[in-house]
Order: sequence, then C-alpha cells, then structure tokens
Amino acid sequence: MGSQIIVRIDEEKKEKFYRLVRMEGKSASEKIREMVEDYIAKTDVSHVIDNLWSRIGLKIKDKEYMEVDIEKMIKDARASQ
Repeated sequence: MGSQIIVRIDEEKKEKFYRLVRMEGKSASEKIREMVEDYIAKTDVSHVIDNLWSRIGLKIKDKEYMEVDIEKMIKDARASQ
C-alpha cells in the first residue's frame, strides 16, 4: 500500500464512521480510499482537457488544416473579441 494520511476528527464522528463502514462490510481505510478516489474522479478535469485536445487534433487532421490556416483562425477569433 501507499503512504498514510493522518486526520484529526472528534471521537463521536470517528465512532459513527467506524460503525457505518462496518455495516457496509468495509474497513475505515477502504472507505476513505474510496472517498478520495471518488473526489479525484469528480474534481480532476485534466483528463477532460486532454480528451478535448485530442479531439481538436483529430478534427484538424481530418480537415487537413495547415499551420497558416490555424494561425489565421486564431488571429480572426482574437480580432472579433
């Protein structure tokens, strides 16, 4: 396994958390790892941006745009703002 994170939490919440995760058949560590993974999946948009750039690249190739075409489009878009 990886490294540890130490979290301070009041005793009552800790006990409720332990009780609830046991009802799910999981350990506290398993549940916290799951929660962290869910948070990262919902919050990290880098994969969306990478996918967007890939799709843009494919469209550029499909339409056979040249560098000068793209430079003109950028220039025109900036001028229209």
